[in-house]
Amino acid sequence: MRKFSAIAIATPILLILLNMASFPGISAQSQAIDTSSLVSTIPVAQSVDLGRSFRELGIEGSILIYDQNNKKFYEHNAARNSQAFFPASTFKIFNSLVALETGVIKDDVAVLTWDGIQRQIPAWNQDTNIRQAFKNSTVCFYQVLARKICHERMQKFINQVGYGNRQIGTPEQIDRFWLEGPLQITPRQQIEFMQRLYRQDLLFSQRTFDLVKDIMVFESTPNYVLRGKTGWATSVNPNIGWFVGFLEQNNNVYFFATNINLRNPDDAPARIEITRRSFKALGLL
Repeated sequence: MRKFSAIAIATPILLILLNMASFPGISAQSQAIDTSSLVSTIPVAQSVDLGRSFRELGIEGSILIYDQNNKKFYEHNAARNSQAFFPASTFKIFNSLVALETGVIKDDVAVLTWDGIQRQIPAWNQDTNIRQAFKNSTVCFYQVLARKICHERMQKFINQVGYGNRQIGTPEQIDRFWLEGPLQITPRQQIEFMQRLYRQDLLFSQRTFDLVKDIMVFESTPNYVLRGKTGWATSVNPNIGWFVGFLEQNNNVYFFATNINLRNPDDAPARIEITRRSFKALGLL
């Protein structure tokens, strides 16, 4: 089986520019970059076999990690990292930004009343706020937010950010376009979106950034802070699982996008386990 390692940056400037065009965080909306010292500032990363955890767990999928300080990419399954998928619940990050920015939800403690419809996940059957809904991945809560945002405003924000393929369908699809399409995003684009969120290079207020970043905290220890969101696209076969976000450790930031096939519910924990094992392979966590 082929081992995928960090993406090597070749010395010719033309090849560097071609590579940059396809990397997360480098887009038409990014600031211009001085290429005069590019070769010396982007070292080649050491080989790391990120495919090992996939093989050990018997999971098909991909992972992409970007080391911000050292400007190194690590990945497994490069082809899949450029393939588009429904974002599923990872879209809750974007949905939260827009809902808070527009005032559709006032803050992280404002509560939406449960509609009384019994759903299969008990945590969804209660009044809840955006912080709890993000943690519990409460689909119906975020569907209400999307309907309140409305199709026109949602499309405007999607276009401004350049999220995925920018397609959200018709007004009738406003509460499911991230679950069933037409919205799709690649793991590379997920990385780019996470970079821009971290840099606050998006058209949202400081208050909105601060709230969403805090809501995104998945795990916090004295040594690191892991922020992220899982996703599970059930409208396709096989189902697709996501875990995207960024790790802050050692005065550095590591952006990640993990994408796997979910054959059954027992595979769901692998989204997080593979991410953890990959970071440990890099000497982190």
